[in-house]
Amino acid sequence: MSRDHVQSAEHADGRTPVAAPTETPFLELLARGASADAYEQPVLLARAAGAPAETVDALEHAKQLALRVRAELEGRRRREAELSALFETAHDLAGLRDLDSVLRAIVQRARSLLGTDVAYLSLNDPLRGDTYMRVTEGSVAARFQQLRIGMGEGLGGLVAQTARPYVTDDYFKDGRFQHTHAIDAGVRDEGLVAILGVPLMLGHHVIGVLFAADRRARVFEREQIALLGSFAALAAAAIDTANLLTETRSALAGLERANEIIRDRSAVIERASDVHDRLTELVLRGGGVHDVAAAVSQVLDGTVEFTESDDTPSAPLETSRAEGHAVRHGDDWIAAVAAGGELLGALVLRGHPGLDPVDQLTLERAATVTSLLLLARRSAAEAEQRVRGELLDDLLDARDRDPRLLRERAARLRADLDATHVVLAARLGGPTADAEQEADARRRLWSAASHLAATRHGLAAARDGGTVLLLPLRTGDTATGLARRTARHLGTAVHEAVTVGASAPVGDLAAHPDAVAAAYAEGRRCLEALRLLGRAGDGAAAADFGFLGLLLAGDRDIAGFVDRTIGQVVAYDERRGTDLVRTLDAYFTCGMSPARTKDELHVHVNTVAQRLERVGRLLGDDWQTPARTLEIQLALRLHRLAAA
Repeated sequence: MSRDHVQSAEHADGRTPVAAPTETPFLELLARGASADAYEQPVLLARAAGAPAETVDALEHAKQLALRVRAELEGRRRREAELSALFETAHDLAGLRDLDSVLRAIVQRARSLLGTDVAYLSLNDPLRGDTYMRVTEGSVAARFQQLRIGMGEGLGGLVAQTARPYVTDDYFKDGRFQHTHAIDAGVRDEGLVAILGVPLMLGHHVIGVLFAADRRARVFEREQIALLGSFAALAAAAIDTANLLTETRSALAGLERANEIIRDRSAVIERASDVHDRLTELVLRGGGVHDVAAAVSQVLDGTVEFTESDDTPSAPLETSRAEGHAVRHGDDWIAAVAAGGELLGALVLRGHPGLDPVDQLTLERAATVTSLLLLARRSAAEAEQRVRGELLDDLLDARDRDPRLLRERAARLRADLDATHVVLAARLGGPTADAEQEADARRRLWSAASHLAATRHGLAAARDGGTVLLLPLRTGDTATGLARRTARHLGTAVHEAVTVGASAPVGDLAAHPDAVAAAYAEGRRCLEALRLLGRAGDGAAAADFGFLGLLLAGDRDIAGFVDRTIGQVVAYDERRGTDLVRTLDAYFTCGMSPARTKDELHVHVNTVAQRLERVGRLLGDDWQTPARTLEIQLALRLHRLAAA
């Protein structure tokens, strides 16, 4: 400070200060960078020495000027340090190699320049909808370093939610924030009191928060808030740059992998081209499904088979149909062969778990070609199906009774009327609100039934709002088993519940064509019984309904009902010469009372108990339930009438 400047300065009362060397002690204090308290010393010494009032006033004025100069110098030094730190941070950002290192440097410099005990940075987690600690500096509490802060919770959550800086000089007394147990516990472990938080912004989006905090009450000035905001901007730029670098590296790595795949898959592409040529040739020369499987087997160096839907695991087959891709099942691969939503079968690659993606596509294309071949074959077979329907219609209506002509017509369709058959009446679960949809569903049912009849050497026709099938009964099979399998097969094919009623087995249809109509009537009665019992989507024959089967069966098979119900008891009496049937009849006549039964039979009550115990072992533990007793009593009466 110059003497001229001091002499020109005036007090508030207009007096000019004395041009004594009053500036000297303050210049020395400025030169050595003394603290603000030290500037009181020259004034105090002058007063203690009894200096004139003018001298004391001059010293007081010089002190004020010196403190202003000191504050200006301190501000410039601080701004210089801040600019230097920002420049160094920007330099670090320009040469970004490690994001964590840059973020740690930003947090360290922010803590140093603001002079806080702790500085830390959190980043938002879009998946979990909260913000988590990424970098801390000066923190000593593990729980604080692992905090996750929900949007709107605590000071940090409020900054992340509102995209505005927030500051508090005493966190626990500040009611502006949503205090939670987890956040307050972490802040309390760290011992923080005053906290300043500013948002990290990328465009208009908050990606995190930068904090500075003290373990004592403190008021953060506007310049300090602005400085922390500058560091937050650099941190956001560092994160954005790192993300761009990561995306660039990922893209480059993806290109390298793509190049490797292109190089490595050249042989696979050649194989795909080869199979394409082979499949095209097969289609042009009228090859079949098994020819396609054989060609793909050679290309994929494995065993490929065409399988029916019933012979293929249902879960992977349905997944393949829904997704349109081959599905791995154990060591095999299954590609659904479908058309118009209908499953026609599958191509199965056996024992080849490590299938190349291009080879998988080859298998899928082969399945598509197979479906086209099957559709072409179906178009050619539609005429045959109509002929099959006409033959079955003739059998049902009994118009053509010449056995020789019937056999010839059936032989042309690969059907054998001399074999034992079952007549099946099939119908969809129920009518739909849309008549057009119902008609479409019936057409799909008839198509699926015709396909099933053709593959099983049977006949099928549309009739009475449903479908009727005439299928041969294999050795060891039953009408019930055939009805249930048919219900499942047709239901899977049309994607709706299909109920199937079956007749008892019938034979020699060429000589007795009227038996088909009677069997169809029996199958329809079983179908209606299933629907009335709420068993839509199931299959059954008359024998499955107990004594009701006598009403449903066309031939009223009384002997069969009696045999199924009490046949074991009758056979036991015949083999052992016992009297179980008479005892059982007397037991029911006496109201199921052993005491009255022994009087009726003139035997000891223990004898009655022993005989009834033997009956239980023969008929099963549930023989005295209401449903069983009804059937057993009816069978006893029919047996007695038949014997008479």
